[in-house]
Amino acid sequence: MKQALALAKLALGQVSPNPAVGAVVVSDGEVVGQGYTQPPGSGHAEVMALNQAGDKARGAVMYVTLEPCCYFGRTPPCTQAVIAAGISRVHLAMLDPNPRVSGQGKAELEKAGIKTYVGECEEAAKQINEAYIKFITTGMPLVTAKFAVSLDGKIATKSGDSKWISGSESRKYVHYLRYASDAIMVGANTILTDDPHLTCRFGGSGGEAKKQPLRVIIDGRGRISPSAQVFSEPGKVLLVLGQRVAAERKEAFLRAGAELLELPSKEGRVDLQRLLKILGEKEITSVLVEGGGILLGSLFDSGLVDKVITFVAPMVIGGEGAKMAVAGEGVDKVNGAIILKRTSVEKFGEDVMVSGYVENR
Repeated sequence: MKQALALAKLALGQVSPNPAVGAVVVSDGEVVGQGYTQPPGSGHAEVMALNQAGDKARGAVMYVTLEPCCYFGRTPPCTQAVIAAGISRVHLAMLDPNPRVSGQGKAELEKAGIKTYVGECEEAAKQINEAYIKFITTGMPLVTAKFAVSLDGKIATKSGDSKWISGSESRKYVHYLRYASDAIMVGANTILTDDPHLTCRFGGSGGEAKKQPLRVIIDGRGRISPSAQVFSEPGKVLLVLGQRVAAERKEAFLRAGAELLELPSKEGRVDLQRLLKILGEKEITSVLVEGGGILLGSLFDSGLVDKVITFVAPMVIGGEGAKMAVAGEGVDKVNGAIILKRTSVEKFGEDVMVSGYVENR
């Protein structure tokens, strides 16, 4: 099952809105087939593994990280492929929370005489597909807030300089986070201050990934420049504007290649709840929010953040005017603070990464 989980991770960020699944076929103690989910419309993990196993699949055991699908979608049901291949036993890390499956795939296999076992490495399987699980059960993407801070909690000096707070190893990992996400989201101030590329340089030759996440820019007043670097990079840009942005300004953004989305706004701040719902309707299952403080503060204040990833660098910046990672209204008392659960700590070079999930109150 651990090999199947490792295979599933290879599909992260590349197969949405489908889940990232890995499958391994074992015959007489030997791996005879393995595979992972391919982009939508192509083979699922089980079919890829069975194709590799060929005739050796008859009487073999399959280990798969998610319950096989049992309905016709872009591809035929995987349960039928497993039955037709003659698999004798199937170990499932977890059942599929999709209402169209949800135990029915397991039942179909058992009806055909295949023994099934559920629960091996279940928590690891759930973590791999945490975005899919939220999306398929709520229609909303998983929102991860990512930021890098100094020991005293600053993301930039009082002059606005922020390059680089995190070290090179942390920045490399951020490109993996982008690779594994459907979309990257930033606010207008991040574009105005840093003019970032917001591309993914993981998993591809020549420094660019084959598939770029959607770049979502929140700019309620239409302040950023149509000549910003983000518009000239590979991949798509969704520019979220307030409804009072001038027509000529919108035309300039369209000429720059952006897709525009106009949402109701208050004091230049757009309706983020509605935005996330629309992203879900676009089958975006995961959003990595990279700043700035105003956007992150608004998301936290609205209870829209699911997960937090923070890189802490061993430096002290100081200064009352230096920027903090999260703005917004915040809380009046410490006992009202947002609490993270299932936290983990990992080192990247000299930096420490702390991650966790927002506790539901």
